[in-house]
Amino acid sequence: MSQRDESHNEKLTEQDVSRLLTDPSVDNRAGTVEKLGRVLENTRLSDSERRIAEDIFRTLARDMEVRVRQALSESIRHNPDVPHDIAEGLARDVAEVATPVLESSAVLTDADLMDIVQSKPIDYSAAIARRSTVSEAVSDALAETGDVDVIATLMGNDGAQIADATFDKVVDRHGDDPRVNDPMIGRRHLPLRTAERLVALVSDQLRQRLLTRHELPADVAADILTTGRERATMGLVGPLAGQTDVMALVDALHANGRLTDTIIIRALCMGDTVFFETALAKRAGIPVSNAFKLIHDRGDLALERLFDSAEMPEDLLPVARVGVEVADELADTAGDDRTQIRKKTIERVLTQLDETIDPDNFDYLINRLGRRSRTAVDADSPR
Repeated sequence: MSQRDESHNEKLTEQDVSRLLTDPSVDNRAGTVEKLGRVLENTRLSDSERRIAEDIFRTLARDMEVRVRQALSESIRHNPDVPHDIAEGLARDVAEVATPVLESSAVLTDADLMDIVQSKPIDYSAAIARRSTVSEAVSDALAETGDVDVIATLMGNDGAQIADATFDKVVDRHGDDPRVNDPMIGRRHLPLRTAERLVALVSDQLRQRLLTRHELPADVAADILTTGRERATMGLVGPLAGQTDVMALVDALHANGRLTDTIIIRALCMGDTVFFETALAKRAGIPVSNAFKLIHDRGDLALERLFDSAEMPEDLLPVARVGVEVADELADTAGDDRTQIRKKTIERVLTQLDETIDPDNFDYLINRLGRRSRTAVDADSPR
């Protein structure tokens, strides 16, 4: 007879019942729990036998000894037929008792799990994050804990269903933490928006892994690589760089086809108005002095006309307006404090454009606006 058949023929004897209810030995009670688990799983139990087994489970679930309750939790963790009150009671017990059920029991509902996440210590959330399947609602509740270890476990769990809004929340709060972004990149599927935003926050090694693992579209991958290159390029332009140095850099970038829409806007938002003015002048084919007058004109039309002449995307014009506005306001107070200029520019851009992304991911917004304009132009072009 196979082990499976023996298990199916196993019965709870009167001796078992008597020993469980009367023998004070912890070893006896804990040792018999495994047999009880097999008995409850036995589909050949009569209704009365099943009721007896469930009553004994309820008695054991109230046992004073943690070891007994822990053994019970282990014995029923994979049993989908355990009564809900037993599974829920164990799930709210001390952590060593709750963990097996929280990790595995299909009897627990999303409502049970979310309530436990919100009301119990973080160890309980960690166990839930390890479940073979996690719903979007439970994943969002786990993300709300703010605990990096729990969130890292969730991100590394491919059985967890995670909504785009939850991914956004995690990137906003923890996207630059390798403990979180590494398992995110390792997921089988990652939303394109999330992948794009992560690129600006991760190391070069993880960035390459992100591009290859998630098969980003060619244009998006190009944008991502361009972002890193452009940020490095702008780092070459120090606050003390003279007009001659800036013009030489702009000429070189233009000659190599790298004086892009996004590098020009990125420079302005980083507080480098000289590069912005010089680059637009180069693209429009006019003297820098003329570009300066058009850019800093109090009216709205001049900058718009210059943008048009320089063939800059229309969607980036609002960003440019804000950048120039901030630069003019802070010219007398901020001096060359580019950190202050960048911070103020980004804050005002996000407010005026009604954007809710994290300021640290401003590069994502610039890429998105630039790509949206290019897509619109391509769509309007004659075939």
